[in-house]
Amino acid sequence: MISVKNLRKSFGSNVAVNDLSLDISPGETLGLLGPNGAGKSTTINMMVGLLTPDGGAVAIRNGGGKDLDPLQPAARNLIGVAPQSLSLYDELSARENLNFFGSLYALRGSDLSSRVKWALEFAALRDRANDRVKTYSGGMKRRLNIAVALIHKPQILLLDEPTVGVDPQSRNHIFDIIAGLQKEGMTIIYTTHYMEEASRLCDRVAVIDHGRLLDIGPVSALIERHGGESVVTATLSNPAAGVSLPGTVDGQELRFESANPIDDVARLKSEGVGFQSLHISQPDLESVFLTLTGRSLRDE
Repeated sequence: MISVKNLRKSFGSNVAVNDLSLDISPGETLGLLGPNGAGKSTTINMMVGLLTPDGGAVAIRNGGGKDLDPLQPAARNLIGVAPQSLSLYDELSARENLNFFGSLYALRGSDLSSRVKWALEFAALRDRANDRVKTYSGGMKRRLNIAVALIHKPQILLLDEPTVGVDPQSRNHIFDIIAGLQKEGMTIIYTTHYMEEASRLCDRVAVIDHGRLLDIGPVSALIERHGGESVVTATLSNPAAGVSLPGTVDGQELRFESANPIDDVARLKSEGVGFQSLHISQPDLESVFLTLTGRSLRDE
C-alpha cells in the first residue's frame, strides 16, 4: 500500500531522514515510534506529499496495483490525515467542519450529506453536531479530527498522537474506532509516545532515531531481539545462610536479571530462601525503545 525507499531529507546541516526504507502492507496497522527529533514527522510529511524528499521515493499503491506519487491528486484521495495539531475551525460547528472538508474532496449533494451523517455518528457527536467546536472537550475534538480525516473514504489513515490530552472515556472510544477501521481492512500509520497503545493496536512497530530505521517487526519479535531479560525484585524474609544469591542484595532487598525468572525463583525457594514480597518485571516495548534509542533526554 505504501512503499518508502531510501528516503532522505535534510534541513541545512541537519539530516532529518537518512536512507529510510519501509513497506506498509494493505490492511496493516504500523506503529511509528521514536524520540523527539527522530525524524517521524518529516517522514510522515514526505509520505503524504507535504515535503519533497532530497533523495529516495515514496509510492502509494492504489487498488489497481498502480504506484502513485504522493503529490498526485489520485494518491491524496487515498490518504486521510488526523494530525496532532487539530485541523478544525473552532468557530464552526462539527457539521460545518465536515461539510467544508468534504467539499475539498469534491463531495457534493446527497453524497456529502450522507458522509457527514456517517461521520457524526462515527465520532459520537450527533447530539452536538450544531455546536461550535470551541465548546467541545479535548476528546470530542480528537474524535472529530479523525472523522474529518475519514470524510472522503480514504484507504490509508495516518493518526499522529490521536490520544494526546483526552480523557479515558474518549481514549477508549478512539481505540474502538481504530479497531473498527482495522476490521474493515484500512491501512493505518499510527504515531504515539504511549508504548501500551502501540503494543495493543499495531501489527508491526518501526523504531526510528536520527532519521534511520533501527528495527521493525511485531512487538513480540522486537521484545525477543531487544527487550533484555526479566528483572526480579524481592524482599527476603529468610536469606538462607550459605545460599549463593544472584544479582545484588541491599539489606533484605534482592534484585537480579533472569531469562527464566520463574525457574530461578523456584530454585532459590528450594534452597531455603524465603520471600516476603516478589515482583517480576518482564521486558516490554518500552524496554525495546530505551535499548534502541538510549535513555538520554530529548528536548527537540
